[in-house]
Amino acid sequence: MTRARAQEPLLLGVRHHGPGSARAVRAALEAGRPDVLLVEGPPEADALVELAADEGMRPPVALLAHVVDEPGRSAFWPLAGFSPEWVAIRWALRHGVPVRFIDLPAAHSLALRAEDENEGDREGDEGGREGDEGGREGGGGHEKGVRVDPLGVLAETAGYDDPERWWEDVVEHRGAADDAFAPFEALGEAMGALRETYGDGGHARDLVREAYMRLQVRSAQREFGPERVAVVCGAWHVPALRQKTTVAADRALLKGLPKVKAEMTWVPWTHRRLSRASGYGAGITSPGWYAHLFDAPDRPVERWMTKVARLLRDEDRLVSSAHVIEAVRLADTLAAMRGRPLAGLTETTDAVRAVLCEGSDVPLALVQDKLVVGDVLGEVPEAAPAVPLQRDLTKLQRRLRLKPEALERELELDLRKETDAGRSRLLHRLRLLGIGWGEPVASRGSTGTFRETWRLRWEPELAVRVAEAGVWGTTVLGAATGKASSDAVDAGTLADVTALAERCLLAELSDALPVVMRVLADRAALDADVGHLAQALPALVRSLRYGDVRGTGTEALGEVALGLAERIFVGLPPACTGLDADAALEMRRHVDAVHQAVGLLGEFGPDRPEGAGAAQGVRARWHAVLGVLAQRESVAGVVRGRCVRLLLDGGELGDEEVARLMGLALSRGSAPAEGAAWIEGFVGGGSGGGMLLVHDERLLGLVDDWLSGVSDGAFTDVLPLLRRTFSAYEPGVRRTLGELVRRGPTGGSAGTGVGVGAGSGDAGALPGFAGEIDPTRADAVVPIVRLLLGLPTEAEAETGAQEDADEEGGAEAETEAWRPGVTEAGARTATAGADSSDYMGVAG
Repeated sequence: MTRARAQEPLLLGVRHHGPGSARAVRAALEAGRPDVLLVEGPPEADALVELAADEGMRPPVALLAHVVDEPGRSAFWPLAGFSPEWVAIRWALRHGVPVRFIDLPAAHSLALRAEDENEGDREGDEGGREGDEGGREGGGGHEKGVRVDPLGVLAETAGYDDPERWWEDVVEHRGAADDAFAPFEALGEAMGALRETYGDGGHARDLVREAYMRLQVRSAQREFGPERVAVVCGAWHVPALRQKTTVAADRALLKGLPKVKAEMTWVPWTHRRLSRASGYGAGITSPGWYAHLFDAPDRPVERWMTKVARLLRDEDRLVSSAHVIEAVRLADTLAAMRGRPLAGLTETTDAVRAVLCEGSDVPLALVQDKLVVGDVLGEVPEAAPAVPLQRDLTKLQRRLRLKPEALERELELDLRKETDAGRSRLLHRLRLLGIGWGEPVASRGSTGTFRETWRLRWEPELAVRVAEAGVWGTTVLGAATGKASSDAVDAGTLADVTALAERCLLAELSDALPVVMRVLADRAALDADVGHLAQALPALVRSLRYGDVRGTGTEALGEVALGLAERIFVGLPPACTGLDADAALEMRRHVDAVHQAVGLLGEFGPDRPEGAGAAQGVRARWHAVLGVLAQRESVAGVVRGRCVRLLLDGGELGDEEVARLMGLALSRGSAPAEGAAWIEGFVGGGSGGGMLLVHDERLLGLVDDWLSGVSDGAFTDVLPLLRRTFSAYEPGVRRTLGELVRRGPTGGSAGTGVGVGAGSGDAGALPGFAGEIDPTRADAVVPIVRLLLGLPTEAEAETGAQEDADEEGGAEAETEAWRPGVTEAGARTATAGADSSDYMGVAG
């Protein structure tokens, strides 16, 4: 091995997160055997470097620095298993070589970053531009904000249109060199030529950082000797570290730098987040691919295609060994045609799309997401420094067996189980603290309050959120209590306070609930807006239900809910008059929400003061309010129609009265637009109004007669309203309504169904329906029904009956007992099934 600059420190210029650079660094360190290793990074991490050798430390990880008084002001320095800095650190720890970080301290960089943000310059080094690899390893012209991409310039000079392809060909796919130092000498010379052409840096921060690095390199040289020092840094900084400057000049650049009190620790990171520029500002778009290149001992293309095949097979795609062989051959052929030494990500992606994905980009997107990027989540040992809140959270995660994972997953909870209830409490408390580890989603197959479903995904940035939440307390419970109490005082609207009360009940914050309830009572007493009150009531009533399964006392909440309901009842009638179209639609939604809330008030239980008796009184008062609104002509039509519908569904109005009210609303004395709005309120809003018209031909006839009598000019005005109403119905319902209108009235009684009782020969009969059951056609579907129900066939039933006649009395009797169970409705269904083309033409 040779070395061109024997009396100078060993400067190893790298590309951050480059596996080729990582391999070259390891080879150079093995050849040079330095006595001290200097790494680009904040010096505050010197005390943490020993943790990199801990068995519990698994990359990707990141150094997190944050301002003590403002945890939200933070910066990350991510390191993957294939990062040159990580490989160098692990080599030094394994060989007993001391490691020192030589970049500008985080105490200064965080303060400078705040100044940049205040000035509107968001291209500072710690923030970087997302994915701006060259910008951070490069500098730029002397103008502020101008950046040069050194890899892009070198790639263009070499005749490449893609810097990534150039880097792969020159570095990543290069075999072991005879001289371990030669690649770094060549790259350093190239960067020197670029800096001569484009300047020493596009931002004053570059000059400051490099001045600090030079001072640290000089200090290490004095201590260990010039040739015994190795430096691992971004390749762009190598010419600056070789630059001959005086100590006084470098110190002058550092004089007067702002400073804050900062703390630093290790936090888990993910491959997905490596695409973000942070810390030294490097980001890569294919961390999973780079990890594969670094870890594969040989045949990287073959091993990659095997991974892709395994992934696609797990997704139930048919991928054979022949597919893998052909994909490898195609990738190698593409590389040869493009003049590349080895198939890179571009060639392998093209081969995967053409062979394994059969030309489809849908499975290819899965490969891109799961393999090219990946969801690998690192781990840090328990010995790593952490804020008290983080330690309490870690303890709870371990006790509840709820491990953070980068891969998104759904978690089903049964709140009747102690462990699941604890998990629910933890997730709700974290949401209150702004730590969005989990998001609640709708539960499948159950609507009970004892079920919860969460979508979990741990992001590295949540470590910052935990540090920020530490100002509220040292434990998750204490911090959530403090945050909820503060949010209640600062809440903007009554609905915000009620939503917070609901969240406090979900999180079981018994100490915060009195504060929230006091604020809620004060806001409810002062707020006279019926809309605000109507928005607040549903959340309160939902909260009352949680006490049943969570064992939380909700008596005070029930009293506020009942008082709020009474105020809504008093203020709602005058609030529903004089509304324009948009305000009327909004008020209709408020009416629906209050109606649902009042219905839930009866679920408290008879042993509570605000329970059964009080709830029954509230429902009676609400029905009286609905009756007033339904009959008052000054109320907007969409609200009147909705009130009539709610009373009909609740059994408070009979069919005759509903028909009378509809007739009044659709009379010739009413404006057509108001009549259309009434119809929208009565049968619109996805409330099953279409089926109501299907089964009550009197109401459909009223609507039909009214619409037939609307003038041409008025019809143009009401058509958009009617289209909005009827377009929300299922296609089958719309077809059935159209068929009913087409054939006209049948003379049957209301509520008897669509065409029921009409003979097959009647002019008005619907296709597929008959006046009487046809036994032959009904028997034809019995085998299919048996198959769907899992019952034995008639032949099997007869055989079983013969064998078990002595013990069970025969299966024939059971079969005969089952056959009369085919009701008239079932016979119609069977008949329709036998003539599905006719039936589908009517009911869809």
